Amino acid sequence: MKNKRTLLLIILVFALLIGGATLLYRQLGQNITAERLSTQAAQQEGSNDESETEQKTKAPDFTVYDAEGNEVHLSDYVGKPIVLNFWASWCGPCQMEMPDFHEKYLVLSEEVNFLMVNMTTGRETMESASAFIEKHEYSFPVFYDINSDAALTYGAYSLPTTFFIDADGYAVAQATGAIDAETLQKGIDMIR
Repeated sequence: MKNKRTLLLIILVFALLIGGATLLYRQLGQNITAERLSTQAAQQEGSNDESETEQKTKAPDFTVYDAEGNEVHLSDYVGKPIVLNFWASWCGPCQMEMPDFHEKYLVLSEEVNFLMVNMTTGRETMESASAFIEKHEYSFPVFYDINSDAALTYGAYSLPTTFFIDADGYAVAQATGAIDAETLQKGIDMIR
C-alpha cells in the first residue's frame, strides 16, 4: 500500500511539473512574439534626450541580384514603404513565416515593396533558393545576396531578420527571428 501511495505521489508531482511547464511555455511564447519587433529609436544606445530618441536612421543602401543576375539596390525601391526580409531556404523559422509574407505581399504589393533577400552564400545557392520559391509558388520579389553585401550592411547574422523602412528610406523597426502575421502587420503599419 505504501508503494502505491509513493507511486501516486510521484505521478502527481510529475503531472504538476509538466502542467506548470506547459503554462509557462505558452505564456513566455506569447510574450516573445510581441517583443520581436523593436523600433530603431529604441535600439540607439545612450539616448536619454527625447529628440534624440525620435531621430530617424537612414537605411543604408546595398547591392543584391535578381534571378537574371542584374544588380538591384535598396535605393531603387525608396518612395514606397519597404519590408526587407533576410532568409534562406534551409532555415526552418524562415519557412514558417514565408506564407504570411506572401499573403501580405498579395494584398499590399501596390502600396508596399517586399524585398525578400536570400542569403546566397555558404550552404545556400541560387538554385536551391529558386527551387524553394517555385515549389511553394511564392510570387514576391526574391533577390540574391551572393556577395553578402546586404547581410553585412544590415548585420543580418541570424535568420530570419526583417527590417521595416519607410517611404523616405528611414529604418523604422526590425525583427530578429520568425514573426507571425500580426507582428508583420504591426511593422507594416509603422511604415505606412
